[in-house]
Amino acid sequence: MKKLKILILLLTAAISVSAQGFEHFVTAKGNQLMDGDEPMRFFSWNIPNLNYVEDEMEFGRTNPYDLPTEFEMRDAFETVKRMGGTVIRIYTIPVRNTDFPEDAVTFVEAPGEFNEEAFKVNDMMLALANEYEIRIIFSLLNNWPWMGGRPNYAAFRGKDKDEFWTDKQLIKDFKKTVEFTVNRTNTITGVKYKDDKSILCWETGNELESPYSWTKEIAAYVKRLDKNHLFMDGFFAIDGRTTVMRESLADPNIDIVSSHHYEPNPIKMMKHIDNNLRVVKGQKPYIVGEFGFASTKGMEAVMQKIMAEKDIVGGLTWSIRYHHRDGGFYHHSEPLGNGIYKSFHYPGFHSGLVYDEKDFLDMYRRYAFEIRGMEAGVDEAPNAPKLLEIVESHDIRWQGSAGASGYHVQRSESAEGPWEVIGYNVSDAAIQTFANFHDESAELGKSYYYQVLATNQGGESEPSNVVGPVVYEYQALVDNWVNYGKAFDSKDIELVTGDDRSFKEITSRAKGKKGSEMLYHVEGELVGFKVYAFEENPDTSSLKIEISGDGERWNEADTQTEVYASKEKNYAYQVPKFYQVSEGENIRYIRISFQDVAQIARVELLYK
Repeated sequence: MKKLKILILLLTAAISVSAQGFEHFVTAKGNQLMDGDEPMRFFSWNIPNLNYVEDEMEFGRTNPYDLPTEFEMRDAFETVKRMGGTVIRIYTIPVRNTDFPEDAVTFVEAPGEFNEEAFKVNDMMLALANEYEIRIIFSLLNNWPWMGGRPNYAAFRGKDKDEFWTDKQLIKDFKKTVEFTVNRTNTITGVKYKDDKSILCWETGNELESPYSWTKEIAAYVKRLDKNHLFMDGFFAIDGRTTVMRESLADPNIDIVSSHHYEPNPIKMMKHIDNNLRVVKGQKPYIVGEFGFASTKGMEAVMQKIMAEKDIVGGLTWSIRYHHRDGGFYHHSEPLGNGIYKSFHYPGFHSGLVYDEKDFLDMYRRYAFEIRGMEAGVDEAPNAPKLLEIVESHDIRWQGSAGASGYHVQRSESAEGPWEVIGYNVSDAAIQTFANFHDESAELGKSYYYQVLATNQGGESEPSNVVGPVVYEYQALVDNWVNYGKAFDSKDIELVTGDDRSFKEITSRAKGKKGSEMLYHVEGELVGFKVYAFEENPDTSSLKIEISGDGERWNEADTQTEVYASKEKNYAYQVPKFYQVSEGENIRYIRISFQDVAQIARVELLYK
């Protein structure tokens, strides 16, 4: 029996070692972080949706929250690795929020009640962190209600959010989450979180307005549970309004301090970083935990300063989003981004031109390698994308490849080829919510096969899987309202962009008011018509749809309308409305008449 126990212990130890991609825990030596005997410095990324999606913007979906898939998380890790990053800071452990839709998944359902399926996402995150050799800054709490945090722990007990810092019951409730997390055994690797070397450090939380007494208690509690990992103070030291807490520098249980910076003026940003350096005085490692929302030139100046200041371990930029399981990317407008900045998508696309996405990411990648003593070079060719099922010619989608700048869509009448390029260097960031590609040249009744190749400066990927045979019963005229080119005629229609969060992150829309009109014409016989619109009132319709065979005699169409009003209260969402017409013999023309203000994101005319 004794030999059996020893064998079991040895096998368990072997599994634990094989599940870890790192040789060492990160340690602190003076004001430096150390990976074994080597100093660790970095430029890398905050990925707030790495373990929790808040941007599920499918048009007919009323709940924006979800759990990421393994594909999506892998895409995030590979993206950071290709960019030279070695660290990812997550946002929080999400907490049930009364402003969430009822069917929203979360991690902490109530005090001491945890969603096992959600925590398995954290298990996958740490397993992949070891596989890709990227460290995780594991933030335990959010100061804000976004994704759930301090206010929501308080709400469980019917208390005010500011009582969270002093109320014994609320502190006890939070400690239950901490204990559950730190002592959790990963269901994938078999390694306890407190023994997992992929965790760089625990962080009290995100931008916490906490008194030192609370920070001291939580830091001591975590250190009692976990002797292996460093601990970082997540105090709300931001934009020069506050600096790192002086008391934390003397606390033996706090190993790292940090500050956040979103000053649009880089001179002020660097001045405020200097203010923190004067407080820290080289006593402990100091990280610029979040910085961004400045021009490319301004951010480069700040990065040069961080590189030159050996008393700064590194910086983490806000923020990047990964590919979506159903094609394209997740998109996120930044409420504090001065009406300009959004989440980045690597390697940068025309859709991010206004905030100089491509040039910024090129610059950032160069410095991310340089701070590690390496040259960036040209990113290697992307991996093959995965083409998804095809039913309609205007709804061709694929799971994108990290690092791909574009995709070549190929078609053949045989599964073996020869292949014809029907879409060259197609961006998967240009269209939000809807499909990546429309095969406008497909002929009805013919049988087609498709494949996709990803491309970037490093070359082309291997082809994707082949999908087919596909036979179309109808073709489509699709108008995403990026210009006035697809409509047959229009009256008092304004192309608008901005405030995109309120419109499912869709960046191109057509705005009309009472009296505005859109007219569409198809050469074949209309078999269906769809309008994706946004309105303010869920109970009234702002659009009237009429049909005609000759463009002169009009009848009001039998229109079906679906309303997708969300109960989400954290963002000011407009009401998505889906209008559909499926009747109409010998119909060639469709007219949309505005009865009130509305914005239209997409129009689809199906014909044969």
